Amino acid sequence: MTFQDKVVLITGAAGGIGKETAKSFAAEGAKLALVDLNMDALEKTAQDLNLQKENYLLICADVSKEEQVQQYVKKAKDHFGKIDVFFNNAGVEGKVAPITDYPSDSLDLIIDVNIKGVFYGLKYVLRVMKEQGFGSIINTSSIAGLKGMPNTSAYNASKAAVIALTKTAAVEYAGLGIRVNAVCPALVNTRMMRSLEKEFNPEDSQAAKEFLTKSVPLGRYSEPKDVSEAVLFLASEKASFITGIALEVVGGMTA
Repeated sequence: MTFQDKVVLITGAAGGIGKETAKSFAAEGAKLALVDLNMDALEKTAQDLNLQKENYLLICADVSKEEQVQQYVKKAKDHFGKIDVFFNNAGVEGKVAPITDYPSDSLDLIIDVNIKGVFYGLKYVLRVMKEQGFGSIINTSSIAGLKGMPNTSAYNASKAAVIALTKTAAVEYAGLGIRVNAVCPALVNTRMMRSLEKEFNPEDSQAAKEFLTKSVPLGRYSEPKDVSEAVLFLASEKASFITGIALEVVGGMTA
Protein backbone atom coordinates (compact mmCIF):
# COMPACT_ATOMS: atom_id res chain seq x y z
CA MET A 1 0.00 0.00 0.00
CA THR A 2 1.26 3.45 -0.96
CA PHE A 3 1.13 5.03 2.49
CA GLN A 4 1.77 2.01 4.71
CA ASP A 5 2.73 3.29 8.20
CA LYS A 6 2.97 6.88 6.98
CA VAL A 7 1.56 9.45 9.41
CA VAL A 8 -1.00 11.78 7.86
CA LEU A 9 -2.29 14.86 9.70
CA ILE A 10 -5.62 16.21 8.40
CA THR A 11 -7.51 19.33 9.50
CA GLY A 12 -11.20 19.73 8.78
CA ALA A 13 -11.19 15.95 9.00
CA ALA A 14 -14.90 15.56 9.77
CA GLY A 15 -16.02 17.53 6.71
CA GLY A 16 -16.76 16.10 3.28
CA ILE A 17 -13.32 16.45 1.69
CA GLY A 18 -11.42 15.79 4.91
CA LYS A 19 -13.38 12.66 5.73
CA GLU A 20 -13.10 11.22 2.22
CA THR A 21 -9.38 11.93 2.16
CA ALA A 22 -8.94 10.26 5.55
CA LYS A 23 -10.77 7.24 4.16
CA SER A 24 -8.48 7.13 1.11
CA PHE A 25 -5.30 7.41 3.17
CA ALA A 26 -6.50 4.75 5.62
CA ALA A 27 -7.18 2.38 2.72
CA GLU A 28 -3.53 2.84 1.70
CA GLY A 29 -2.24 1.89 5.16
CA ALA A 30 -1.68 5.32 6.72
CA LYS A 31 -1.91 6.24 10.37
CA LEU A 32 -4.16 9.27 10.86
CA ALA A 33 -4.13 12.30 13.14
CA LEU A 34 -7.55 13.85 12.56
CA VAL A 35 -8.31 17.42 13.62
CA ASP A 36 -11.67 19.16 13.68
CA LEU A 37 -13.58 21.73 15.71
CA ASN A 38 -16.20 19.15 16.71
CA MET A 39 -15.13 16.06 18.67
CA ASP A 40 -18.49 14.33 18.22
CA ALA A 41 -18.11 14.67 14.45
CA LEU A 42 -14.56 13.33 14.66
CA GLU A 43 -15.68 10.31 16.64
CA LYS A 44 -18.42 9.64 14.10
CA THR A 45 -15.84 9.93 11.31
CA ALA A 46 -13.60 7.33 12.96
CA GLN A 47 -16.61 5.06 13.46
CA ASP A 48 -17.90 5.51 9.91
CA LEU A 49 -14.48 4.75 8.46
CA ASN A 50 -14.04 1.73 10.75
CA LEU A 51 -10.59 2.90 11.80
CA GLN A 52 -8.51 0.70 14.07
CA LYS A 53 -7.73 2.34 17.41
CA GLU A 54 -3.98 1.96 17.10
CA ASN A 55 -4.02 3.71 13.73
CA TYR A 56 -5.66 7.04 14.55
CA LEU A 57 -5.67 9.99 16.92
CA LEU A 58 -8.56 12.45 17.25
CA ILE A 59 -7.79 16.05 18.19
CA CYS A 60 -10.37 18.78 18.81
CA ALA A 61 -8.93 22.17 17.87
CA ASP A 62 -9.82 25.58 16.45
CA VAL A 63 -7.37 26.20 13.62
CA SER A 64 -7.80 29.97 13.93
CA LYS A 65 -6.15 29.90 17.38
CA GLU A 66 -2.37 29.71 17.12
CA GLU A 67 -1.85 27.99 20.47
CA GLN A 68 -4.37 25.29 19.54
CA VAL A 69 -2.61 24.71 16.22
CA GLN A 70 0.71 24.40 18.02
CA GLN A 71 -0.89 21.85 20.34
CA TYR A 72 -2.51 19.70 17.64
CA VAL A 73 0.80 19.48 15.80
CA LYS A 74 2.61 18.57 19.02
CA LYS A 75 0.02 15.92 19.90
CA ALA A 76 0.31 14.32 16.46
CA LYS A 77 4.11 14.32 16.57
CA ASP A 78 4.26 13.05 20.17
CA HIS A 79 1.75 10.28 19.49
CA PHE A 80 3.17 8.94 16.22
CA GLY A 81 6.76 10.20 16.31
CA LYS A 82 6.64 11.95 12.92
CA ILE A 83 4.40 13.66 10.38
CA ASP A 84 4.85 12.42 6.81
CA VAL A 85 1.90 14.21 5.21
CA PHE A 86 -0.08 17.28 6.27
CA PHE A 87 -3.43 17.95 4.58
CA ASN A 88 -4.04 21.56 5.65
CA ASN A 89 -7.70 21.46 4.76
CA ALA A 90 -9.96 23.24 7.29
CA GLY A 91 -11.91 26.18 5.89
CA VAL A 92 -15.15 28.13 5.88
CA GLU A 93 -17.09 29.61 2.98
CA GLY A 94 -18.50 32.78 4.58
CA LYS A 95 -21.36 34.90 3.27
CA VAL A 96 -22.43 35.54 -0.31
CA ALA A 97 -22.71 39.30 -0.86
CA PRO A 98 -21.24 42.06 -3.03
CA ILE A 99 -18.17 43.86 -1.68
CA THR A 100 -20.17 46.96 -0.76
CA ASP A 101 -22.50 44.91 1.45
CA TYR A 102 -20.06 42.33 2.76
CA PRO A 103 -20.40 41.84 6.55
CA SER A 104 -17.25 42.49 8.56
CA ASP A 105 -17.84 39.56 10.90
CA SER A 106 -17.84 37.13 7.96
CA LEU A 107 -14.67 38.73 6.59
CA ASP A 108 -12.98 38.33 9.97
CA LEU A 109 -14.02 34.67 10.23
CA ILE A 110 -12.70 33.87 6.76
CA ILE A 111 -9.38 35.57 7.45
CA ASP A 112 -9.04 33.80 10.79
CA VAL A 113 -9.80 30.29 9.50
CA ASN A 114 -8.80 30.26 5.83
CA ILE A 115 -5.66 32.38 6.03
CA LYS A 116 -4.43 32.37 9.62
CA GLY A 117 -5.44 28.74 10.11
CA VAL A 118 -3.47 27.64 7.06
CA PHE A 119 -0.51 29.85 7.99
CA TYR A 120 -0.36 28.53 11.56
CA GLY A 121 -0.58 24.95 10.30
CA LEU A 122 2.32 25.55 7.94
CA LYS A 123 4.34 27.30 10.64
CA TYR A 124 4.24 24.44 13.13
CA VAL A 125 4.18 21.44 10.79
CA LEU A 126 7.12 22.82 8.82
CA ARG A 127 9.09 22.97 12.06
CA VAL A 128 8.51 19.24 12.53
CA MET A 129 9.27 18.39 8.90
CA LYS A 130 12.37 20.59 8.90
CA GLU A 131 13.71 18.68 11.89
CA GLN A 132 12.94 15.26 10.40
CA GLY A 133 14.15 16.20 6.91
CA PHE A 134 11.12 15.12 4.89
CA GLY A 135 7.42 15.68 4.37
CA SER A 136 4.65 16.60 1.98
CA ILE A 137 2.07 19.31 2.60
CA ILE A 138 -1.13 19.85 0.65
CA ASN A 139 -3.13 23.01 1.35
CA THR A 140 -6.77 23.28 0.31
CA SER A 141 -7.32 26.30 -1.89
CA SER A 142 -10.16 26.57 -4.42
CA ILE A 143 -11.07 27.64 -7.91
CA ALA A 144 -12.04 30.82 -6.06
CA GLY A 145 -8.34 31.47 -5.56
CA LEU A 146 -7.71 31.30 -9.30
CA LYS A 147 -10.37 33.56 -10.81
CA GLY A 148 -12.74 36.38 -9.94
CA MET A 149 -16.23 35.33 -8.89
CA PRO A 150 -19.03 37.72 -7.94
CA ASN A 151 -20.30 37.99 -4.37
CA THR A 152 -17.62 35.83 -2.73
CA SER A 153 -14.83 38.40 -2.44
CA ALA A 154 -13.58 37.44 1.02
CA TYR A 155 -13.53 33.73 0.23
CA ASN A 156 -11.76 34.36 -3.09
CA ALA A 157 -9.15 36.53 -1.41
CA SER A 158 -8.53 33.91 1.27
CA LYS A 159 -8.07 31.10 -1.23
CA ALA A 160 -5.72 33.20 -3.36
CA ALA A 161 -3.74 33.77 -0.18
CA VAL A 162 -3.52 30.00 0.32
CA ILE A 163 -1.94 29.65 -3.13
CA ALA A 164 0.55 32.42 -2.33
CA LEU A 165 1.44 30.75 0.97
CA THR A 166 1.83 27.43 -0.83
CA LYS A 167 4.26 28.80 -3.40
CA THR A 168 6.25 30.70 -0.79
CA ALA A 169 6.56 27.70 1.53
CA ALA A 170 7.49 25.49 -1.43
CA VAL A 171 10.48 27.60 -2.41
CA GLU A 172 11.55 28.23 1.19
CA TYR A 173 11.70 24.53 2.10
CA ALA A 174 12.37 22.69 -1.18
CA GLY A 175 16.02 22.26 -0.26
CA LEU A 176 15.09 20.49 2.97
CA GLY A 177 13.21 17.58 1.41
CA ILE A 178 9.77 19.12 1.95
CA ARG A 179 7.21 19.55 -0.81
CA VAL A 180 4.29 21.99 -0.52
CA ASN A 181 1.40 22.03 -2.98
CA ALA A 182 -2.22 23.15 -3.10
CA VAL A 183 -5.34 21.49 -4.40
CA CYS A 184 -8.02 23.71 -5.93
CA PRO A 185 -11.46 22.10 -5.96
CA ALA A 186 -14.61 23.62 -7.46
CA LEU A 187 -18.23 23.06 -6.43
CA VAL A 188 -17.67 19.92 -4.35
CA ASN A 189 -20.77 17.94 -3.39
CA THR A 190 -20.46 18.38 0.39
CA ARG A 191 -22.26 19.99 3.31
CA MET A 192 -20.46 23.25 2.52
CA MET A 193 -22.02 23.14 -0.94
CA ARG A 194 -25.48 22.87 0.61
CA SER A 195 -24.75 26.06 2.56
CA LEU A 196 -23.60 27.81 -0.61
CA GLU A 197 -26.76 26.74 -2.45
CA LYS A 198 -28.86 28.29 0.31
CA GLU A 199 -26.88 31.51 0.05
CA PHE A 200 -27.52 31.65 -3.71
CA ASN A 201 -31.19 30.67 -3.54
CA PRO A 202 -32.72 30.25 -0.05
CA GLU A 203 -36.04 29.13 -1.53
CA ASP A 204 -34.93 26.51 -4.05
CA SER A 205 -31.70 24.55 -3.58
CA GLN A 206 -32.30 22.52 -6.76
CA ALA A 207 -32.52 25.70 -8.81
CA ALA A 208 -29.29 26.88 -7.18
CA LYS A 209 -27.60 23.60 -8.10
CA GLU A 210 -28.75 23.85 -11.71
CA PHE A 211 -27.51 27.43 -11.89
CA LEU A 212 -24.12 26.59 -10.40
CA THR A 213 -23.46 23.46 -12.48
CA LYS A 214 -24.08 25.40 -15.70
CA SER A 215 -20.66 26.94 -15.15
CA VAL A 216 -18.95 23.51 -15.14
CA PRO A 217 -18.02 22.16 -18.60
CA LEU A 218 -18.24 18.59 -17.27
CA GLY A 219 -21.77 19.42 -16.16
CA ARG A 220 -21.76 18.29 -12.54
CA TYR A 221 -20.47 18.95 -9.06
CA SER A 222 -17.21 17.25 -8.20
CA GLU A 223 -17.33 14.57 -5.53
CA PRO A 224 -15.06 14.45 -2.45
CA LYS A 225 -13.38 11.40 -3.99
CA ASP A 226 -12.26 13.50 -6.95
CA VAL A 227 -10.42 15.79 -4.55
CA SER A 228 -9.03 13.04 -2.33
CA GLU A 229 -7.46 11.31 -5.34
CA ALA A 230 -5.65 14.54 -6.20
CA VAL A 231 -4.46 14.94 -2.61
CA LEU A 232 -3.11 11.38 -2.46
CA PHE A 233 -1.27 11.89 -5.74
CA LEU A 234 0.40 15.08 -4.49
CA ALA A 235 1.32 13.37 -1.22
CA SER A 236 2.81 10.32 -2.94
CA GLU A 237 6.21 9.54 -4.39
CA LYS A 238 4.61 9.75 -7.83
CA ALA A 239 4.70 13.52 -7.28
CA SER A 240 8.25 13.57 -5.92
CA PHE A 241 9.35 16.28 -8.38
CA ILE A 242 6.23 18.41 -7.93
CA THR A 243 6.20 21.32 -5.51
CA GLY A 244 4.67 24.78 -5.47
CA ILE A 245 1.73 24.00 -7.75
CA ALA A 246 -1.99 24.64 -7.40
CA LEU A 247 -3.61 21.52 -8.86
CA GLU A 248 -7.01 22.30 -10.35
CA VAL A 249 -9.85 19.82 -9.78
CA VAL A 250 -12.48 21.98 -11.43
CA GLY A 251 -14.19 20.08 -14.24
CA GLY A 252 -12.86 22.45 -16.90
CA MET A 253 -14.02 25.68 -15.26
CA THR A 254 -10.72 27.46 -15.88
CA ALA A 255 -10.27 26.24 -19.47
